[in-house]
Amino acid sequence: MPKLFNLHTHQFTNQEDILELVNQYPWEFDETIPFYSIGIHPWYSDESRLSSDLEIIDQKLALENCLALGECGLDKRIEIPIEIQKKIFKPQILIAEKHQKPLVLHCVAAFQEIIQIKKEQNVTVPMIIHGFSKNEQTAKQLLDNGFYLSFGKYLLRNPELKSVFQSVPNDKFFLETDTVDESLEEVYALAANYKNTEVEEIKSIVKTNFEKVFLRNL
Repeated sequence: MPKLFNLHTHQFTNQEDILELVNQYPWEFDETIPFYSIGIHPWYSDESRLSSDLEIIDQKLALENCLALGECGLDKRIEIPIEIQKKIFKPQILIAEKHQKPLVLHCVAAFQEIIQIKKEQNVTVPMIIHGFSKNEQTAKQLLDNGFYLSFGKYLLRNPELKSVFQSVPNDKFFLETDTVDESLEEVYALAANYKNTEVEEIKSIVKTNFEKVFLRNL
C-alpha cells in the first residue's frame, strides 16, 4: 500500500509511494492511469453531450480502478445557469449510488444547494468537498451534514485556514495537490504542523480515511 494518498490531482506523476486519484473526463479518457475518478465538472456542463457522458461514467464506475465519481458539483461563479448545472450534477449522484462509489465535489458559493441535494436525494455514499477553502462555520455545517473535506493548495497559501483545518476531526479530512506545483509531501508536512503531530501520524490518519471511504466495498 502506498504511503501517501492524493485525493485529487489533474497530473499523474507515477510515484511509487503515492496513490493518486487522477481526475478524468468522459470525453478525454486515458486508460493508462492506474487509479482515477471520472465525472462532469460544472465548468464543462454541456446538455447536448450529457447522455453519452453519463453512459461512459456509468461504464467506468463499474471498474475497480475507478475509485470515485468526480469531480462534479455546482459553481455559482460561472455563467452556466445553476439549474443546468443541477440537471447535470443530479444524475451523476444516481450513478455513484448505483455503484456505491464516493463523490468528489467541486463546490463554489453553492454549499447550501449541495447540502440540500444530499438531503433530497438521500445520498448514502461518501461526499468529499475537494480543495476546501472556506471558514470554520461552513466547515462545521458540512461536517454536521456528513461531508468530508479535502485540503490542498489553499492550505498552503492561506494561513487563515490553519484554525479551520485544526477544527476538522481526524476521521473527516483528506489531502490533495489539485493543480499546484507544490508536492503532496509539502501538504502532508503542513497538515502535521497544524495538527501538532508527526507526518507519520498524518499518513496513518489519511490512510485509515482512504480505506474507510474508498475501499469499503472491496
